[in-house]
Amino acid sequence: MSVLDGLRLDGRVALVTGAGRGLGRAMALALAEAGADVVCAARSRDQIEETANLVREKGRRALAIPTDVSRSDQCTALVEATVREFGRLDILVNNAGGATPGFGKPLEEITDEEWHLGIDTNLSSVFYCCRAAIPHLIRQGGGKIINVSSGYGLRGGRNNFMYASAKAAIINFTRSLALTYARHNIQANCIIPGFFPHENEAVLQYLRGGQFIPMGRVGRDEELGPACVFLASSLSDHMNGQVIALEGGGLAAGQAPTGLAPRVPLPEE
Repeated sequence: MSVLDGLRLDGRVALVTGAGRGLGRAMALALAEAGADVVCAARSRDQIEETANLVREKGRRALAIPTDVSRSDQCTALVEATVREFGRLDILVNNAGGATPGFGKPLEEITDEEWHLGIDTNLSSVFYCCRAAIPHLIRQGGGKIINVSSGYGLRGGRNNFMYASAKAAIINFTRSLALTYARHNIQANCIIPGFFPHENEAVLQYLRGGQFIPMGRVGRDEELGPACVFLASSLSDHMNGQVIALEGGGLAAGQAPTGLAPRVPLPEE
């Protein structure tokens, strides 16, 4: 089998959470380009319908399912709908998550509700989707789980309690999946994306003017998709419980984002 043949995902079904925009959309489209049919999940119906249409333009089947991944029942229904529609589930990409109310607050100001929402959105969601998917993967004789963490999961951040804690937990959750289900031919690995273009203007300004990355730029969507395809393909069958970081060298530079570059250009610049 050639390397390019090994990257093909023809006949496989992928479920991507947080697929309505940004990195989730980039991974969904990359999986479709490699041959997978894709189920797109997020809270916004309009956004995931747009992603699903882009998948169909690549000649693959697609399904858009509005889902709040912080809710256990909706995650279970999402997986069951995927299997009911396509007859199988081969690839689960747990990408949904992000900053929630309370992000940026000092610890003593965070409410119980803010804490639980942040953990449920960024960590419990991964547990819910994996718990629902694992029985199907076992029955099929294997599959791939790709969980999305963050550099903050390795080094923390000032006033970053729920998000950083959840993303750190995802890494060891992924390793535990790998150790527990390797005998069922299930591979679970983790991606750490660095800073990528963002539609939030405040984040864009932060990236343009203040975040220091050794490579001097943020990532490009097309640089993340291939990593997801590799982890979803047969070429990664012997990789399990690993963490792949795509972040321009920021982790190698250490925690303090200072002194490396005066300005970070966005890709189009």
